[in-house]
Amino acid sequence: MSDCVNNSRRDFISKVALAGTVTLAPGLLLHTAQAKPDDQAVSSKTRWGILIDTNKCGKGCTSCVDACNEEFALIGSMPNSADTQKTQYIRKVTLKEKTTGHEQSLPLLCQHCENPPCVDVCPTGASFKRADGIVLVDKHICIGCRYCMMACPYKARSFVHEEIVNQTLAAPRGKGTVESCTMCVHRVDKDRNPACVEACNADNHNAMIFGDMNDPESALSVELKNNGGKQIRADLGLNTGVRYQGI
Repeated sequence: MSDCVNNSRRDFISKVALAGTVTLAPGLLLHTAQAKPDDQAVSSKTRWGILIDTNKCGKGCTSCVDACNEEFALIGSMPNSADTQKTQYIRKVTLKEKTTGHEQSLPLLCQHCENPPCVDVCPTGASFKRADGIVLVDKHICIGCRYCMMACPYKARSFVHEEIVNQTLAAPRGKGTVESCTMCVHRVDKDRNPACVEACNADNHNAMIFGDMNDPESALSVELKNNGGKQIRADLGLNTGVRYQGI
């Protein structure tokens, strides 16, 4: 790549950082990643996480997926995309034990790793981890290279191939960028549960617990201590923020 192109890219990133917003569609602005919650600074003293009990996760139930799609206005936002290219921040997958035929249904989303591969391979710093453990994508400096998608062992990221319609102001999106579960950071920063957790509990499935993994008194930490929780691909040493019971 020529020095001219490199300089142009640096100039663009600098201007975007100074401007603070980017127009994605008429009347819709993409703001820079929030530096702190409404009432307190983001701190490494907190490590947000989710515990999912697959024994309580009903086969065929899509409450968490539906809530996520509604929260981020994902359904119908890319009307011309093939099903294989449509964004899903959370999806239901089925695990089958080959020897017994036993099947389990579980939600799969960004695992919000302590050592996220997506961050390691991102050439611009667009993929980053907040101090409280939430992994995000800064749409201002994402160049759509998709290295992060290739690096993610959970296939938790999607690429926006076309113009977005019917966006929500809480979480603007943009063509040509990569996106994934944000653990509903816009809710978390206002002391609310992620949409998937809220929906699961509202339907009385109670298969998902959200909380601070660093707080020994949180419901999440207490449940992990008493009954344990496993990481998917723990052998990778990523120390995920999403844990599972029953797998």
